Amino acid sequence: MATTELANSLFLDFTSYNMTTYTASTQVQDAYYGSTGAPLPATESVNVAIVLPRANDPTELLAANWASRQQALQQLNADGTLWSTYGADQTNYANAVALLTGTGPGQLGLTMLGDANASDGYVSSAASRTIWLQLTPADFTALFGQTPNQQRSDGQMVPLSEGGLYYWNGPLSLPTELANMGVGVWFDFLQRGPEPAFSDLSNGDSVTLQSGAQSIGNAATTGHRSPVYPGDMADWFYNFPLAKFPTVPTATVGLIEPGSADAIPSGDFLTLLQQYQQAAGLAGTGTYYNVANNGKYYDASGALTDPGERSLDVGIIATASPGSPIGLYAGSGFSSTLVAGGGPTANAYSNVFTAFQGAFWDLANNPPVISASTSMTQQTAPGSPFWMAAQELFVDAALRNITVLKADNDFGSSWGFRNGLANQNVNASSPYVVVVGGTSLTTQQAAAYDPTVAALYASASANNLAALWGLVAGGLTVLPADVANAGQATFLEATWNQFTLTGSTWSGTGFGAGDGGVDTTQPTPSYQTDFGLTPTSANPAGGPASGTGRGAPDVTADAGGNMTYIVPQPDMAPGHGGDEGTSAAAPMWGALMAQIDTVFADQGLPNMGYVNDLLYLVAAVVPASFNDITYGSNVSSWALDPGGAGPYVNASGATIAVTGYGYEALPGYDLVSGLGSPNGLVLARALSAVAHAQMYFGDQPALATAGAEGSWTSGALQNLLFQTMSADGATVDVTSSGGSFDYTSGASSAYAWTSRLAMQSLNPDFDPNLVRLFDKQGQGALLQHTFDAGEAFSLAIDGQSTVAPQSNLTDLFGFIDMASSDAVVRVARPVAIAETAGGADGQQAVVRVRQNGEDSLAVTFYRVDDYAGTIAGLQPGEAGYAAAAQGRAYQLATGGTSLSGPGYGNYGQSMLQSVDAGDLIAMTLTNVTTGHTFWAFSQANETVNGQPVGHIWNYGLNVWGWEDTKGGHDHDFNDLVVQLDFTSASGQGWLV
Repeated sequence: MATTELANSLFLDFTSYNMTTYTASTQVQDAYYGSTGAPLPATESVNVAIVLPRANDPTELLAANWASRQQALQQLNADGTLWSTYGADQTNYANAVALLTGTGPGQLGLTMLGDANASDGYVSSAASRTIWLQLTPADFTALFGQTPNQQRSDGQMVPLSEGGLYYWNGPLSLPTELANMGVGVWFDFLQRGPEPAFSDLSNGDSVTLQSGAQSIGNAATTGHRSPVYPGDMADWFYNFPLAKFPTVPTATVGLIEPGSADAIPSGDFLTLLQQYQQAAGLAGTGTYYNVANNGKYYDASGALTDPGERSLDVGIIATASPGSPIGLYAGSGFSSTLVAGGGPTANAYSNVFTAFQGAFWDLANNPPVISASTSMTQQTAPGSPFWMAAQELFVDAALRNITVLKADNDFGSSWGFRNGLANQNVNASSPYVVVVGGTSLTTQQAAAYDPTVAALYASASANNLAALWGLVAGGLTVLPADVANAGQATFLEATWNQFTLTGSTWSGTGFGAGDGGVDTTQPTPSYQTDFGLTPTSANPAGGPASGTGRGAPDVTADAGGNMTYIVPQPDMAPGHGGDEGTSAAAPMWGALMAQIDTVFADQGLPNMGYVNDLLYLVAAVVPASFNDITYGSNVSSWALDPGGAGPYVNASGATIAVTGYGYEALPGYDLVSGLGSPNGLVLARALSAVAHAQMYFGDQPALATAGAEGSWTSGALQNLLFQTMSADGATVDVTSSGGSFDYTSGASSAYAWTSRLAMQSLNPDFDPNLVRLFDKQGQGALLQHTFDAGEAFSLAIDGQSTVAPQSNLTDLFGFIDMASSDAVVRVARPVAIAETAGGADGQQAVVRVRQNGEDSLAVTFYRVDDYAGTIAGLQPGEAGYAAAAQGRAYQLATGGTSLSGPGYGNYGQSMLQSVDAGDLIAMTLTNVTTGHTFWAFSQANETVNGQPVGHIWNYGLNVWGWEDTKGGHDHDFNDLVVQLDFTSASGQGWLV
């Protein structure tokens, strides 16, 4: 039989890319153990997956926007052609099965495992493109052309059940018919699989560490860390959308629990789960199901399974989303000849790959959300058959419309790899997975007891604006002096990094910090480039794992440090204790996604499925969806120092070199916390709004489309705001085919309101005193100009051309930020488009307002005919326009057409009635105290030095702030902040 060598198929290509140096002649035993002894030929059999390529490439489908993707998947499913299109070619699959398992001439006669239902623990099907095989050592050689070996220890073989290394030297081969297809290969090795081989790739770099805590916000003293039930954390700190509705049935969450499933040494799992819910103050009505078709096993040692991980995951879903059925996916399980409770399939070791397949291809339960806290530890080489198998696995999940949350690990920037570099796990970084990092939440109660936080707490308690500014962006909503329950109020959310240096002993080689970094084996996903990101590795340029790629994490949540999770013990028995890790943050996000899927279903939307692009989109248009983590770092790269130069040792006393590569938390996206932690209710509202907009209003004109060399084309006849934001002032030149103009802006105040702050203030629990504290912070210059549809224009700041890195995300939502190196000009519409739920007429729209002006104010909403504010041919400012606007005014649920401001610092809310899909809605503000009325179109307002005065400022998706004084006054544009929300009132109205 003709065979062909597989490219990049060394064992070290499977495990150790960028972890150590190797060539085709490197002996695996030397790379791992420094041994030059002869390898021991394997005696055990292994189970191996051959993964075929897809009949067609789904990249274009998955690159479409969320709504187009959903519509395409729905049609393919309705036609019954999804998997004939994107699974394996049916003929190729049948031929491969025959070649591998047939007993005729030119066939290999191997034993095939699995079926479409994973009835023996393995998924084998044309849809999954997978053929699982059971290989004796002789079969391995017959199939791959190499002799398998096993790890030796003192001359003895280490069994696979004890984590023994099963390997080969040299490249693999396959029958040419298979090799030419470009197949993938994976192995069912124990749970996480073999870890990489390591050597120091840092060129001997080292850094000096500070004594004590290595990062802020993780060092609360004994007795002052905050253990919290996950459901309370979801409610108090992350504002989950259904936290106040614990009895609402919510979407299923599948949990990847290799080998464990519901195995416990005694008792009834469901009873213990419900008792835990009752201890957390819930009704105790949780449900779960098990998918463990080849058995399960409780291993208190954690060698074969990790029941503590399982109980952590279960506890978080059971209380953070108590209405969600929980699915436990054991994967391939274990043979009954190995463990009590095992199944009939031999040589099964519950590798996490098999648990993922079991969850993704569970056609009976169809979980829409899957959370995984266990990783495929291997660092597979790009272009290898192993890399193909792992990467395509998560494409299956995207095509099955499943949201996958993956914990990014607990070892800081090293990712637990002792190669001296900052690392990001290749197989945990699929662009179709939401990678979840870790933070440490410090409550207002605990803040004074963390020596790394105490000075910041003192500054905030003294109302220091600089201190409060960053804390508010990160989730602080109440001043320390005003807090009613300090144990339930956020003070600081920082990077989870509880590593310390005590004497010469550094704890950073072990558990205790959120990972994050750049997977340089793949390009930066489009949703990150559209967000304006170029994730760049901290490693030395030109060296291993350097350059750009897929940035991780995407999002974050509490993982430990100053706040831990009260969850069941590994055996689910009473005596619930604190636990931590990104393994907690991932299911916390899983619980949130299940609640938002439930909201989507209530509003007539499909499940979110592959949701990464939507998350980055809402971060751009509704930044308050996330708490911005700006404190701390995850720096922890290290290598063993066999020379013993020191000066540091790990907890085991081994000499180590700390190399200092890693990442800092920064404003906006960063490689420690991603987009941030969730403001769950705001995130749910934002996802609902953009999902309905994409699904039903795809024909709305963009604000402007980009052309060559910084030019733009107006998408409609429209009046546009030009809002200038600059620390030092700026000159703005707008060149237009319909008439150019320029203006000069003074500097923005240091604490001029941002979109994030304006949106945060629209939470009714946001402290009015905090609002008032940031009053009278002036913005830069504001001008308005009307453009025709198709009119070309460009914008320069201080003579520099501008870039608009997020325009692909924001232009359909009414604004574009055009930036130079020194300033930003937001070009925005002063008009809202009523993108209602389901594109329905006759809807209610929620109006939220926060007043930061001292006068008595009132706002009225009216319908216009175009984006320039025209009403029946009348332009803003023309005679009769005010009467026409009043004739078009919307009625409020509270009565009348004028919504009164709630008073200085306060929050208010009402509803617009009878809003039709696609209505264009403008506003007018009346200062009742002075008697002046201001319009959203400056030409209808007063003039100063011959220039009409603008009184409205855009703060993102359907949020504007008003300046309430004639002539512009303090120019802070927060005297009345107004939001229009066209989808939250739909369905059960849970988001109102």
